[in-house]
Amino acid sequence: MFGAVHLGAAAACVVVLVPMGMAGWHLSRNKMLFFSGALFISLAICVHLTPYFPSIPDFVTSVSSVVVFDHRTSCINLVNDISWQVNPKNASSRLHINATHDLDLYDKRWGWSDSHKVKACDFQKLSRPDASDLLNGSWVMVAGDSQARLFTLSLLTLVLGSDSQRMDSVRADLFKRHSDYSILVDEIGMKLDFVWAPYVVNLTNLMTDYKTQKSCPDVMVMGAGLWDMLHFNNASHYEFALRMLKTNVVSLLPLSTELAMNEPVVGSVPIKSSSHLFWLGMPVLINGMLNTEEKREKMSDAMWHAYDRALGDSKLLRQTGGPLLLLDSQSLTWNCGPHCTSDGMHYDGAIY
Repeated sequence: MFGAVHLGAAAACVVVLVPMGMAGWHLSRNKMLFFSGALFISLAICVHLTPYFPSIPDFVTSVSSVVVFDHRTSCINLVNDISWQVNPKNASSRLHINATHDLDLYDKRWGWSDSHKVKACDFQKLSRPDASDLLNGSWVMVAGDSQARLFTLSLLTLVLGSDSQRMDSVRADLFKRHSDYSILVDEIGMKLDFVWAPYVVNLTNLMTDYKTQKSCPDVMVMGAGLWDMLHFNNASHYEFALRMLKTNVVSLLPLSTELAMNEPVVGSVPIKSSSHLFWLGMPVLINGMLNTEEKREKMSDAMWHAYDRALGDSKLLRQTGGPLLLLDSQSLTWNCGPHCTSDGMHYDGAIY
């Protein structure tokens, strides 16, 4: 290859540069003509030499692919860059609030920020048909504490739409205290399981069950931490539990290039290649609004940040080399603030 390059360069010098030099003296009296000729001949050289550098097109292609990848990655990071419009509800809505004991006193609308980077991502809100297409024929599992239960309710509200009677039935069954829940949405063939799992060890045991059954959902959303913070109040214990969970989740993956593995995991389950794994992050806790003295004492800002650091240190999340993509409840709840919660912990449906 290098010999061909040298030969091509020599040929270019003889065929192009020598005549150019010979003509240079005659053209020097007309500078415009000289530089026009020089530009034309330089382009001719590039055209003649390009075939001798086959790696150039590959280089351009690789650079383009890197640019596209970086764009997609940055868009994932920007998806929660939203702004809220929060306004008090009108008089008729307040009457409905009093009749239903609803504590949601504000109308909330949200949209993505107007920054150039966010606009370039061209985010779109999901409609019911969009969600139905994406989840058609899927087995969805959501596991965790009350945050996961509220997420489940929001997802079903999106899928079932305006069927208020059916949603009333779903809400009554889903919010039975500390219980599991399952539903089959026949219209799109979607099965959804909610598993009450308030501690990380519950999630770990669930992963073990899936491994034993040799069957896994298409979509898994899980999250826990608030109960651990309240009842154990030990961030180191929490980090250890998350590391154990990560080990069990990874054992479900037959091959994970994203985790820098080149061989199948020993004893792994043949999980679907299209499976999507998510971690439902903890919301911001507004300490002054928490409804018991024990919660205000144990679930302090300092403890919340200690648990958040433990999550990062556990390497469970995709951005730290782990298997789960973060659903960033922290940024969403922080942006909406006190108007989106009645107890400083559980937020309105607009969040989920």
